[in-house]
Amino acid sequence: MRLEGTGKRLSIFCGEADRYQHHSLADAIVERAREEGLAGATVLRGIEGFGATSHLHTSRILSLSDDLPILIQIVDREDRVVSFLPLLDEMVKQGMVILDDVHVVFYRGAAQPALDDEQPAS
Repeated sequence: MRLEGTGKRLSIFCGEADRYQHHSLADAIVERAREEGLAGATVLRGIEGFGATSHLHTSRILSLSDDLPILIQIVDREDRVVSFLPLLDEMVKQGMVILDDVHVVFYRGAAQPALDDEQPAS
């Protein structure tokens, strides 16, 4: 895939405890983005944060949380990201989704299948 120049960055803010069809929301979003052929997705785990309820989620030792903040980022062409938004609307029940303009300087990857795409040797 070639991706250079103007694009969009999709950021989804949610929590570790958020679910979609009994699976981690972050896992479900990444898998769906992969199925839809988006350029890539990255999941980042935060150490502290709060959202609409103002409840503090933290990894500090005295108040360990099992619901730390999660940020999922996807960068691709605008048309591909925008077409993914209705799927997110169905999946994300609480959290925040934002869209930014970005300039992709370069996007490089090896010309080989991912480990989980490889077929077993016969």
